[in-house]
Amino acid sequence: MAKTIAVVNQKGGVSKSTVCMNLGIGLVREGHKVLVVDFDPQGSLTESLGYQNPDEMEVTVATLMHCAMNGIAFPEGYGIVHHEEGVDLLPANIDLSGIELELVSQLSREYVLKNVLAEIGECYGYILIDNMPSLGMLTINALAAADSVIIPTQAHFLSVMGLDQLLQTIGKIRKQINVKLQIDGILMTMVDNRTNFSREIIELLQETYGSVLNIYDTRIPFSIRAAEASAEGSSIYVHDPKGKVACAYEELTEEVLRSGSKKEQCIKDKA
Repeated sequence: MAKTIAVVNQKGGVSKSTVCMNLGIGLVREGHKVLVVDFDPQGSLTESLGYQNPDEMEVTVATLMHCAMNGIAFPEGYGIVHHEEGVDLLPANIDLSGIELELVSQLSREYVLKNVLAEIGECYGYILIDNMPSLGMLTINALAAADSVIIPTQAHFLSVMGLDQLLQTIGKIRKQINVKLQIDGILMTMVDNRTNFSREIIELLQETYGSVLNIYDTRIPFSIRAAEASAEGSSIYVHDPKGKVACAYEELTEEVLRSGSKKEQCIKDKA
């Protein structure tokens, strides 16, 4: 079965979609088969991968969730589109907002996405879920379906201070819905190492959470190149392969793979 990672932060503008795209393609470049799931009605990840009019797409993750809630079978590969850099995408559009409303009256509503991914995830090594900036029912579905969480956070005081609420939500999900859910780490994004302010925020993050949570050594630097790449529908590896952001995502990919290997070995040792 695939390892499923939810990329989550209730704060917007912290590069969740960019992280999901470039980490996903980074894993593909390391030989893994990867599915990225756009789980945001705004369709930012879908647009970043080159589908500029997601609201015109007839089959999306909302379609599959509707099928799952109504006991309708869907064929293998239904709704999945393929990006030229090797990653597969389950797209999203505004229809996902309607699904969130439907979930309110649904039995076992927390597990609908998990059931969808169980049907399509067997052929993948990794599934990455890009989430909306909210802690509502869609995000709860993502956390219920995930094995672990990556938390991108901007090198900004309000972003760091807002982590407490997210961590409390993850703790509740672990206790009540998904006992296996783990936090892989906190990832600093859009970091400007030239400023004292960024360095102070990173120190604050280390002091507050470093003793209890993994904080990735990799820090994604601020660069207009990353935004340009998303606008072109390509990863940073294509748009600026020798730039500092591409190097940072290569390092992050290695960190994620090393972390996964350590956890697998730990499980084997306990067994």
